Amino acid sequence: MRTLTYTVAPQDEGRAVRSVVPRRFALGTHIFRRLKVQGGVLVNGEAARASRILHTGDVVTLLLPDEAPEGTQAEFSPAPPAAPQDDAPPSPAPRSAIRYADEDLLIVAKSAPLPTLPGVHIAGETLREQLAALLGISVSGFVYRPVNRLDKGTSGLLAVARHAHAQRLLSAQLHTPEFVREYLAVVEGIPEPPEGVIDAPILRPGTGVVRVIDARGQPAVTHYRVEHVCGSRSLVRLRLQTGRTHQIRVHMAHIGCPIVGDYLYGTPSSALPGRFALHSAYLACRQPITLTRIEITEPLPPELAALMAED
Repeated sequence: MRTLTYTVAPQDEGRAVRSVVPRRFALGTHIFRRLKVQGGVLVNGEAARASRILHTGDVVTLLLPDEAPEGTQAEFSPAPPAAPQDDAPPSPAPRSAIRYADEDLLIVAKSAPLPTLPGVHIAGETLREQLAALLGISVSGFVYRPVNRLDKGTSGLLAVARHAHAQRLLSAQLHTPEFVREYLAVVEGIPEPPEGVIDAPILRPGTGVVRVIDARGQPAVTHYRVEHVCGSRSLVRLRLQTGRTHQIRVHMAHIGCPIVGDYLYGTPSSALPGRFALHSAYLACRQPITLTRIEITEPLPPELAALMAED
């Protein structure tokens, strides 16, 4: 359970709990009502009614239960693994690492190939199990709340909320200037011009995983800049303005520069078994409670750096 506190400032003197608490803690109306009913809104240590008048110096406390977040997108809702997997001990040697941690947020460097989420068609270990191992808790007791996600074949940084309120606040930052994701990709060819914007809608034409560029699709915008050229390959830095499935992979193939090893939109590479040359290298966001700016960078993995030394 996460506990948040606010000492009533003079500007909130004489205001009711119902007008101060949702604003100060960035709570939705439904969540505020649910917390109040559950006794999770305290004033000076006592459960408070919504109509209670606050005075300067009062201490307001929120008790946030560890429960599933309201309104979380389906793609981020983890499917529970089968019982034998759930009861298995966490991996003794996780391949992923925590780059930032506090009471509300984790930023994790995911390896590849490794699924972000458990699912019906995913067998074996996922980032969920590795995080449980890194945190030293059982898989069955770990509530897993990824804020963004990475394809199985993509390595690098992603954010994981540690409670439902943090996930709601972080999810609201997604696809805004507050939540910035930059990727490094080794691609075939040299994009022209060397810096630009790919604005091409992406459509899922059927029930499969493949996406295509199509005017009927969802808007998708990717900013790119060539960082380095080695022979017929380029190292490209990309920033997402939108967050469509396979967006970078589809956009780079669209301009004739598919990502090295991309088995869906390019050509598989024996040098990159199970993965492709895409890496989440930079993540910036606001800490959901304190609003402090957090910026994390993650170097290009050796197997991807090696691609720019070969041709």
